[in-house]
Amino acid sequence: MPNTMNGRYSPLYFLAAVGAGGLVVTFFMYLMFWIPHPGQPVPIFEDIQRAFTSGSIPTQIAIVLGMMGIAVFGFLHYRLLFWNLGQLTQFRKTEAYTKLLASNGETQLKAVPLTLAMSVNVAFIIGLVFVPKLWLIVEYLFPAALAVFSLIGLYALSLLAKFFGRVLVKGGFDLKANNSFAQLLPAFALSMVAVGLAAPAALSANPIIVGISIVLATFFVMAALVVSVVALVLGFYAMLQNGTAPEAAPTLMVVVPIMTVLGIAILRMNHGLHVHFDVHAATAETLVLLAQILSVQILFAVLGWLVLSKQNYVKSFLSPNGQRSAGSYALVCPGVALSVMIHFFVNKGLVASGMIAKFGVAYWSLTTPALILQAAMIVLVFSLNARHFGTSNKTANPVPAE
Repeated sequence: MPNTMNGRYSPLYFLAAVGAGGLVVTFFMYLMFWIPHPGQPVPIFEDIQRAFTSGSIPTQIAIVLGMMGIAVFGFLHYRLLFWNLGQLTQFRKTEAYTKLLASNGETQLKAVPLTLAMSVNVAFIIGLVFVPKLWLIVEYLFPAALAVFSLIGLYALSLLAKFFGRVLVKGGFDLKANNSFAQLLPAFALSMVAVGLAAPAALSANPIIVGISIVLATFFVMAALVVSVVALVLGFYAMLQNGTAPEAAPTLMVVVPIMTVLGIAILRMNHGLHVHFDVHAATAETLVLLAQILSVQILFAVLGWLVLSKQNYVKSFLSPNGQRSAGSYALVCPGVALSVMIHFFVNKGLVASGMIAKFGVAYWSLTTPALILQAAMIVLVFSLNARHFGTSNKTANPVPAE
């Protein structure tokens, strides 16, 4: 990683860490849905060890791949996180930072709480997979997790309050330059906080912790939805008038990860309501919910791909001779999120409702797109990292993203 970006740094580089963290989640799906974990909703070290010892060769391969993927991309996530935190400290001393705070791009700073929330989720996954007997003390960790996510959520809200306080009092929001979905980044950050706050609702055996988890998560789910609606309306209005900003075109697919994260948060809260508060949702209702989420995601993914194709985005920003844009990392999150949602749709939707058999032909046929998306995002992450942080980055021209 370069010690300095020579004036080319943007807070959007935090999305590089978010993408790596998302890939950790895609590998955790192998263990989550392919490894038996009786007694708790998620697989833990002991479940993985038992499955590896007594399982078939395909099971052992899946476990090795899953654990290796979690380890590699977990390391990459934290490396990018700490690098970004150091770069941001330097960036705050520059004139470019002052200009950022006076523009639409101020919302780029919401990538910081987004990444911090992802970091806590990644830490929990690493703990489940690699730390023996963690489940014995997990109830002590949930209050701490709620406190940490709440602090990150307050940080995200404080950044959002500064932005809205400026533009609603003094004005200055450039509607013409808002021709993308870049303003959805705050909603993404709030939704990531929500899914973290919802985790104890699905995992804790303490009704009080579950209740607090559901209430706090609900607040951030609703906050994310409100911000999303506002950003979508403003973004569509500007794009219909001025077209989509080429360097910010990947943001057209930011709805995809927002829907995945909010969907998982809702599933977690429903589980807590079912176990502790006698609120029972039928498996068919879960299937419909996941189908609705996946439908919205596909629509926005197609919309984004259509615009990217029309603008020759790959040639302009991803080819060896193209320009660099930190906003290119926004392409990773939709692919990762769609991969994760397909796993949930197949396992929590189709299999749970009895529509298909687990590990049958239909199962693997529907799971294959998730694996293809995961592989494509791995290639994209390493390609972008080499392009932006490798030796080749000195020859390309940086392009700011609004």
